[in-house]
Amino acid sequence: MEKKVNISTETVADVERVSATVSQNMKLFRRQNGLTLDELSRKSGVSKGMLVEIEKGSANPSIATLCRAATALGVSVADFVGLASSVPVRIVLPEDASTLWHGPKGGTATLMVGTHGPDEIELWRWTIFPGEIFESPGHSPGTLELLNVEIGELTLRLDESEHVLQAGSSVLARTEDRHAYLNCGNSELRFVMAVAELQRPRVRTSL
Repeated sequence: MEKKVNISTETVADVERVSATVSQNMKLFRRQNGLTLDELSRKSGVSKGMLVEIEKGSANPSIATLCRAATALGVSVADFVGLASSVPVRIVLPEDASTLWHGPKGGTATLMVGTHGPDEIELWRWTIFPGEIFESPGHSPGTLELLNVEIGELTLRLDESEHVLQAGSSVLARTEDRHAYLNCGNSELRFVMAVAELQRPRVRTSL
């Protein structure tokens, strides 16, 4: 479960809203797939205990946990939080976006909009304060992320390499292996990120 430190009443309400939506949708998608909790646990690699807590609405699962469960169910994280588009145009208001990570110093990762699964294209906005880090175990083969740094300095760690991006810089990165976003600077970091995680077979090529 994610650690929450000195978060506001508004943030607590947002966490509760997201947890309730994920709880409802995970139960729905699991039943549509005809899976028991034990079967979903084996298929996703998420413990049965965590799945039980998510479906009860009492857990605050990590983004990685949601990704694993979504992939196992053939849906997207945006499907879980109710942000996937099902019409030619969908407008998501700021108050309807879903914040899925809260850093210990107030940082956030907010999923603003995304597609239905199993193919996932998502748009995120990140705020990371000095000293904060978000680590990911990696996504499915061929996953790409495109980032643009708005303010501050982003240190992007890809497996064993590190890349420092200044404000205004953009990057295209393959994130199928473990990676992390760090704020090693002295000021607030903000960046937007698009993620493309497509489940169809692909031939691996260099970027």
